[in-house]
Amino acid sequence: MLYPLKFSPILKDKIWGGTKLKSIFGKNAETDKLGESWELSGYDGDESVVTNGILAGNNLTELIEIYMGELVGDKIFDEYGLSFPLLFKLIDANENLSIQVHPGDEVAAERHNSYGKTEMWYVVDADPGAELIIGFTKDCTRDEYLDALEEDKVEDLLQKVQVKKGDVFFIPAGLVHAIGKGVVVAEIQQSSDITYRIYDYNRKDDKGNGRELHTEQALDVINFSASKNPKTDYNVQLNEITPLVECDYFTTNMLRFDAPVTRNYGTLDTFVAYMCLEGNMIIECNDIKTIVNKGDTVLIPASINELGLVPEKEVTLLEVYVS
Repeated sequence: MLYPLKFSPILKDKIWGGTKLKSIFGKNAETDKLGESWELSGYDGDESVVTNGILAGNNLTELIEIYMGELVGDKIFDEYGLSFPLLFKLIDANENLSIQVHPGDEVAAERHNSYGKTEMWYVVDADPGAELIIGFTKDCTRDEYLDALEEDKVEDLLQKVQVKKGDVFFIPAGLVHAIGKGVVVAEIQQSSDITYRIYDYNRKDDKGNGRELHTEQALDVINFSASKNPKTDYNVQLNEITPLVECDYFTTNMLRFDAPVTRNYGTLDTFVAYMCLEGNMIIECNDIKTIVNKGDTVLIPASINELGLVPEKEVTLLEVYVS
């Protein structure tokens, strides 16, 4: 019988990374440039490995091959096969990330034999005055954009948004974006690692070389329209379900609770993933108790219809499933 699955995080050293994933979430890394923790991944070469219960040591792809629709949902298995459709990350931007854009499904399939990359961010932590770049301040033409790139003024075209803990942003494929210095986010995205870097502040890598830009590839996918109201508005109520994002690829809700909660997924034909961003709790399911701590991401198999969440004080949880 399947049960809630926990995984070993896949830690990624980045030139722009820092120490906050260690200090906030206790991620066990020796580097002081820990940029990403891939919390739940079926991406080829970076498959998450189970750490709890009788399935410990198996990776996510192996489990899908064995359990198929019982694990991910029949509809999802029919569509994606052994590919897990989503990727869950924690990201620490100790320096500005490059300004970038991701292709949609059609271009990604044609060029890279990959899925596109639509994503969302939940701001876990932000230094005072920290910013994100989200799209253009006004409608822009390709020529205006290329001229700004040539003149090293592309930042002048882009919308900078000051952020605080708890802010949510939806980033569809085609939207130019960047995480600014001093921001930590939880990222939920399609399972893709295709990024077109359009500007990198003229930085050099550790060998003194400028990082590769993808100007021509990006031109075909950028949405040049103004990005209006980029922040997702929501009103969280304690011990209630708060919808955050619903798109073609995933639905994300927030649960903030300080009393036991019962969740019933009997009408969903999909796995559910929990990202625990504040507090600790126990998942009670089929006489199995699974301890979940701040910073853990847990996969709830599609075959589990009902479970209980018992918090230790107050918990903030992102609940994610395929739309």
